Parts: sequence; C-alpha cells; structure tokens
Amino acid sequence: MNLIIVESPAKARTIKNFLGKGYEVIASKGHIRDLPKSRFGITVDEDNQLVPTYSVAKENAATVKEIKDLAKKCDTVYIATDEDREGEAIGWHIAHAIKQDPQALPRIVFHEITKTAIHHALENARKIDMDMVNAQQARRLLDRVVGYKLSPLLSSKIQKGLSAGRVQSSTLKLVVDREREIRAFIPEEFWTIDTVFNKDIEANLVVHEGVKISKLSIKNKEDAHSIVSSVKEDVFVIANIETKQRKSSTPPPFMTSTLQQTASSKLGYTPKKTMMVAQNLYEGVKTPEGTSGVITYMRTDSLNLAEEAVNAVRDVIGKRFGEKYLPKEPKVYTKKAKGAQEAHEAIRPTMLEFTPEIAEKFLKADESKLYRLIYERFMSCQMEDAIFEQQSITFLGKNNEYRATGRKLIFDGFYALTGTEDKDKLLPTLKEGAAIALQSIKPEQHFTEPPSRYSEASLIKKLESEGIGRPSTYAPTVATLSGRTYVTIEKKQIIPTEMAFTVTDILEKNFANIVDVSFTANMEEKLDEVAEGRNDWQKLLSDFYFPFLEQIEEGKEKIISLKVAKPLGKNCPKCGEELLLRSGRFGNFVACSGFPKCKYTEQIDEEGKTVELKEELSDEKCDKCAKDMIVKSGRNGKFLACSGYPDCKNTKSVESESKTSEVPCPDCGGKLLWKQSRRGAFWGCEAYPQCKFISKFEPTAIKCSEKACNGVVAERVYRNKDVYECIKCKVRTPRES
Repeated sequence: MNLIIVESPAKARTIKNFLGKGYEVIASKGHIRDLPKSRFGITVDEDNQLVPTYSVAKENAATVKEIKDLAKKCDTVYIATDEDREGEAIGWHIAHAIKQDPQALPRIVFHEITKTAIHHALENARKIDMDMVNAQQARRLLDRVVGYKLSPLLSSKIQKGLSAGRVQSSTLKLVVDREREIRAFIPEEFWTIDTVFNKDIEANLVVHEGVKISKLSIKNKEDAHSIVSSVKEDVFVIANIETKQRKSSTPPPFMTSTLQQTASSKLGYTPKKTMMVAQNLYEGVKTPEGTSGVITYMRTDSLNLAEEAVNAVRDVIGKRFGEKYLPKEPKVYTKKAKGAQEAHEAIRPTMLEFTPEIAEKFLKADESKLYRLIYERFMSCQMEDAIFEQQSITFLGKNNEYRATGRKLIFDGFYALTGTEDKDKLLPTLKEGAAIALQSIKPEQHFTEPPSRYSEASLIKKLESEGIGRPSTYAPTVATLSGRTYVTIEKKQIIPTEMAFTVTDILEKNFANIVDVSFTANMEEKLDEVAEGRNDWQKLLSDFYFPFLEQIEEGKEKIISLKVAKPLGKNCPKCGEELLLRSGRFGNFVACSGFPKCKYTEQIDEEGKTVELKEELSDEKCDKCAKDMIVKSGRNGKFLACSGYPDCKNTKSVESESKTSEVPCPDCGGKLLWKQSRRGAFWGCEAYPQCKFISKFEPTAIKCSEKACNGVVAERVYRNKDVYECIKCKVRTPRES
C-alpha cells in the first residue's frame, strides 16, 4: 500500500478515483505546521541567525495523527502538494510533523490533475527542493517580523487593531498615492474642432497654419473660434489616400494576474472569487469521464505551454476552423512577470474534448463561465492573427490639414472563436486630387480629467508590473486592505479611508523602505534568488532584521502618538464633562471625556469643524415602549431610533411617500416600500416580518409569460438592453415584446 499526501480534500478525491486500489490519498488541508499564532515564534542564535519555532496547531492535531497512522501502514509515502514554494514548504512541514525525514520521502509534482499526469508524476518522483522551502521560510519570517514588530507600534501610536505588512503596506501606498493625485488634480480646459466633410466623413485637424495640433493644443474658446473661422474659409482637396494592412495579435495564454484581470472586466468576478472558482476547476469537477481536474495549476506567472498540449490544440483548430486559421509554426510566448517560474505552465484546459458547450451541462454557472474564458483564450493563442485593412485620407487646405481614418476586418483570425467588439469604420471611395467640401464644423469645450482610481484588476496589474508580490499574494493582499478598513470598494473603485492616509504618512516618514515599491520588488527578486539557490536565506533575513529593529526602536521614540486626546475647552452638552478631540478608524471626531459613562460624540467636517448633532423628533411613537422616535442618520441614510436608548434599542426605516410603489405587494397585496440595508437598497413589503417579499427592482402589474410561474415582472436594463425580468423565475424578455 502507498500513501499520497495532497493539500485539499477535493484533490484527494480526484486522485483516488484515478489510482484505485493500492493507494491511499489523504489531504493535509493546507498548512499543518506553522509559526505559533500567539507569540513571535522567532529567536536569534549565537551566530545571529533567525531560528523559527514551528508547531502543529490544535485544530490540525487530528489530521497529523491520521497521516502518521496511515504512513506507518504504507510502504511508500509520496508528498504531492502544489508545485510552488508554498506547496514545497507544506510538504517539508508534513514530513517533520509525522516524524519522517523530508529528504527520504519521494516528492511528486503535476501541473494538472488528470490520470495521465498523476501516473507520469509517480514515475518521475524527486526529492523535496530545499531551496524552494528556504525561500518560503524567508518570506514567512520576513512577514512575521514586519507584522509582529510594526503592527503593534502602529496600534500604540494611532489606533488599536491596525496592521502593516511588507507587501500590504507598499500596495496601500500605491492606492494612497493615486488618491493624492486625484485630490491635487487641477482640470485644464481644452477644445476640439469636430469636423465632418461631405459624405459624412469625420476627420481630425492635424495641422493649423504649419503647427501640429494635438489633443490639448487648443486651450481656450478664442483660439477654437479662430480656427473654426479659418477652416470655414479654407478650400480642401483630397491630398493622399493610403491603405495598409494591420494585424491584431493573438492574446497570450492566461497566467494568474491576467486571468484575474480578465475575469474582473468580462465576468465581474473579484480576484478572490476568480481564484476560488479556478481552484475547483483545477482540483476536480464532474466530466463525462468522471471527476477530473479540467485546468492546469492556476497560480502561475509563466506563459509556457506543454508541447503536447500545443500540438493537440493545433489539431483541433485545423479541424474546426480550417488550415487558414492555423499558423505554420506553434506560437511561443516569452513575455512574463519578473521572476516567473519557468517550470510552470500557463493556465490552460487539460482536456480539449471537454468543450465549453459540454462543460455547461456539468459545471456550476460560475465555473462554466470561467472555464469558457480559459478554454477560448488557450485556443485563440494558437490561432492566426486577425487582419484589418486600415485606410487614411488626408484633406489639405491652404492653412489646415485634416486626416480621416477607417478600417475593415478582412480576415477574422482568432476572432472567429472569441468574437470582437471592434466594428468596421468604412470610408467612401474617393479620388486623390478631388475637391471636397465641409458638411459641418463645431468647436467643443472639454476639461482634462484626473487619473482614475484603481480597480481590483488594475491594482493587480500594477503590482505585477512593479514586481510586488507573486501570483498567490495578489488576491489576498487586496482582500486584507479591505478587511482592515484601509480601503472601501465602491462601483469597482478602490477608495482609501482617512486611516489609510494616516498610516501611510507615518510609514513614509519612519519606515520608508517598507512602503517603497522598489524595495519591496527588490526583496521579491532576492527571494527568487534563494529559490534558485543563488542566495543564502539566513543572510537575507539578518540583512533586513537588525536594521529594521533599529527603525522600530527609533519609531517608538520619534512617532508622536495620535491617540492622545486633545482638550477642546468645551463642555459636553449632556453631562458637563470636558470634550476631547480623538482619532478613530474613519478620522478625527469629538468625544466626551466622561466615556464610557457618557457616549456623546460630534462629527467633524473636512475642515476640522465640529458638526452639531441635533435630535429631530418624529411624529411616530416607538411600537415597543411608546416613547418618541428620533430621526437619526447612519451609513445608509436616515432612520428612526427610540429616544429611550439604551433601555430600548428599537429602530425602523424612515418611510417616504416618494418611495412607495403604486404596485401592491405581489405576495400579500400590502404596500411596497423602498428600503435601505447594509447590502444596498431594495423594495420590501410594509408587512414584514409577516410578509418577506423583497425585490431589487420595482415590480410592475405585468404577469410573467411563463405558464407555470404566475409571477410579476420588473423593468430593468440587462447587458445594455431594456428587458422585463420575472421576480420569481428570473426569465427575461425584451421590453418591446
């Protein structure tokens, strides 16, 4: 009997199905041995080397015992954790936890969880790579040092519960710097001359009186109207017609960062969701042949593709689309992220016969959408480029030169598979030397716009380009910033809170290296060198650790605490105690010095002035204690709260006549109200909790077209089209029908 140890139960089940009798497959469920949660867990020995103290957490003790018992009964124990530094280290920790020599246990690796890949891995076992293990240890210890030494300092100087991290803090600085740019931005006026020649040809002014015109060249209204007058008086001829072909290159296969970015823009998935769904596709899902992994390993920064996979997809392309869509030679993609691990592959499907159309019948909706994205990207990367015919026409006057451009698709190439949103822009047939007249000309005023905030996708793209973090860290880093309330995410935009500015300011002044992008990226390169056996991990740690401790001690002395409350010379209107200026998670506020007995607070505006909080009595009485209800403001707008608080904590939403639907509740016939909750606004029945009808869209009096449904429909926009959507069965029909 042989034992194979993997990381996840889903992966264990899939592999067990392939191997059957003679093999036991068990999951470690991730890390089973790590630095302790309740203490630093790192000591410095007499040689100034950092020595980690690893332990098995209580929740992992049963798993360790089960693996140990199975290992005693088996002839061979295989370590089959993921093929990256984290997986290599997990395997090393498993060996230690079950009292085995890590170098004595065969290590097997695979990029895909298929029957062929597993058998091939078993035939080509190797030893645990200690360079990769040490690179992971170095990263883990570096992060522990920063977290355990810097986070408490921030908590003591600013506010309890704050955290800092090597990758986290430099990422936060990127977000804060972008917000600083936006706040400091001053719009600049510029004008464009929208010109249309005969036959509806739109053209751009490129030269005026011998001077080239760029987008921002025309600064004011006077210059714009002067140019318009000049153009109106000018006589134009068709000076040049140029036609040439331009290729639209095939996209490279997905790696982790580009998969997260594309899934965000095309499917609306967060990076976290993308990785969760991809993990399922990798570890094993239902297929016509049984449970199997249907994509290769999803944490990768390589664009390599296995030769046999490329040959297989070329065969499919030739049969499905024809030889003209197949390049003479396979396409090779070499552009990659800094420190990409060449042993890995790009993300691709493992079974080309498992098409997206077949997958829809076996996969969940989210899995099916992501699988189609991966499948089509892999196929398209080995297809011919699309070819456009691009046309440029120059209209020449005495003082002005215009240029019109058009294009048409003459060979669709990989667009035959993926489709394209680029529409042809055709120009009419014209002759050089012919005169052409103006059809219309109009000056338009514009203002430059500030840089846009990062989205999760664009931030990941920035992290990748700067060399900050690695594929496995992108999604967790963004999630950490949000979880620590350093940022909020609204309409896909990442917005830093005031606490983010406070923390970043202090780190910039006292720990510049921690938030410096180049320092963080350089550290990643050094970790890569450790993984490749070109750098000593203990030297890397000590070079960082001892100077960093000096910075911490200096910070304890230099950083002025923001937690010290500043007296304002005013008394609390409730209890008469002195009012103090304090700092909180969302900025400064005024609070009573008699806290916690008196919980009076005042809001502060952007200029630091206190905003008086007035209690507005409503006409309603509390339905629990009959006291007056007070109108208050919260994160979701105004609401009613009982004046008997804290003895009575009853609250209710403020009803507004303008937010009452004319359509009665479909379930009970009661009144429908527009309500607010922490998850957004919705239509709900006034009879709640007796009637629990809710809808994101306002119901109409129209009945659903489905015979078995009998629900009502709401008007909404879906994919830029006006539709009716049944609130009950979700069936959509075009509004015009």
